[in-house]
Amino acid sequence: MGTDGLGRDLLTRVLYGARVSMTVGIGTALIALVLGTSYGLVAGFKGGNWDDFMMRVVDIFYGLPDMLIFILLSLVFGRNIGGLLIALGLVTWVRFARIARGQVLQAKEFLFVESATALGASRSRILLWHILPNIIGPIIVTLTFSIPSAILAESTLSFIGIGINDPYSSWGTSWGTLAQDGYRAMRSYPHVIAFPAAAIFVTILAFNTLGNGLRDALDPKQR
Repeated sequence: MGTDGLGRDLLTRVLYGARVSMTVGIGTALIALVLGTSYGLVAGFKGGNWDDFMMRVVDIFYGLPDMLIFILLSLVFGRNIGGLLIALGLVTWVRFARIARGQVLQAKEFLFVESATALGASRSRILLWHILPNIIGPIIVTLTFSIPSAILAESTLSFIGIGINDPYSSWGTSWGTLAQDGYRAMRSYPHVIAFPAAAIFVTILAFNTLGNGLRDALDPKQR
């Protein structure tokens, strides 16, 4: 792959950038999974006015421009991996909330839920032991699709200069920062931007392909 403008090996920088980008992508998706799924489970299971109020909050988050919120939260929580994880997680949880809430509304009508209620099972037991295991498939698929979205969001923030770069991360730069460095020298050395961009593209394609495969495997309608 050659070297960058300072003579540093580009292959090594791309490999170290994978550590940052993948950590942010997977970490953000897991934070959004916990927050959004918990929120959606409670909203769907409570129903009534609670459900209406909680989903209006979700609608408000959906109405806000994602990139603007990413930028504001990243400035609030800091330009480091922890701050970026919190910023991205606080924005992307709404997708999990909607999916979990919709699945719970369907699962509440199943006979096994009525049977558990008739046997005197508590609400928390019904929700965690009977409903959640039966709706976990769509949530896992959403998790798989959320990872490339978080990687792309982090790369965009780093590319415009407010994400993770050398002074703010002991782990090194991310692919977005490498692409930013390559953009500055694109006319003279186009390979500097080509390789980190290719790494982002291949990673996003791989996770999307995995998500499509899991969706086909876990969806009974596809069988």
